[in-house]
Amino acid sequence: MEEGAVTVVEEEGVVHKNPIVIEGLPDVGLVGTIAASYVIEKMGYTKIGYVESDLFPPVMVIHEGKLGSPFSIYGNGNVVVVLSEIAIPPNAVYPLTRALADWFNTINAKLVISVTGLPVQNRIDIEKPEVFAVGNSDAAMKKLKDKQVELLEEGFIAGAYAIMLKECKKRDLNAISLLAQCFPVYPDPGAAASAIEALDKFIPLDVDVSELMEREEEIKLKARDLMRETALSAPGMQKGVEQDMPIMYR
Repeated sequence: MEEGAVTVVEEEGVVHKNPIVIEGLPDVGLVGTIAASYVIEKMGYTKIGYVESDLFPPVMVIHEGKLGSPFSIYGNGNVVVVLSEIAIPPNAVYPLTRALADWFNTINAKLVISVTGLPVQNRIDIEKPEVFAVGNSDAAMKKLKDKQVELLEEGFIAGAYAIMLKECKKRDLNAISLLAQCFPVYPDPGAAASAIEALDKFIPLDVDVSELMEREEEIKLKARDLMRETALSAPGMQKGVEQDMPIMYR
């Protein structure tokens, strides 16, 4: 593999049927990672590939005694879920999003959905987090309106999912980001639950999120190290600007 390259490796015999892609990468509140891993577990999606790069930390994961990549891809032909269990280094964001967007184009993805968090300072006072959305095309925006998902009207977005919207647009791929209100620096299963309910408008998951809420403390404990590593990477991705408002009026 070329130094600095990002490669998507698929298992043999995988067949894609114009899938919808769910992308769950570590970000504020670990919303995407928690939501994606829960959906994979409850839907029983099988592992169909992984992503590798020497830009990633030298880490492997062990699940049920088996060694595996911390950056895995799951699916069932109609749905593809991209899940990272490691923080994405800032210098890997552009190569990663380009490689993934190229692969999404190759498998003829009909929609790419990035699931992430929208940090809010008063999260502790919010019983049920709201989910907002951003689309990268007129068709994507229409889909959001048809599904009655509230649009993020003003603000900044930063990090891997922001670049993914742009890279997908370059390849004429419709892409959206679902942003659930979340704690800025703590894992937030409640926000992930809201995000999954929003996902259900695009994919018939019919996933009960009550167990996710029951396991909230367990999930927070398991995710604390990943949250810390993600927080350390955040300044390099300009995550702080998401608290600002743009100056341009339109």
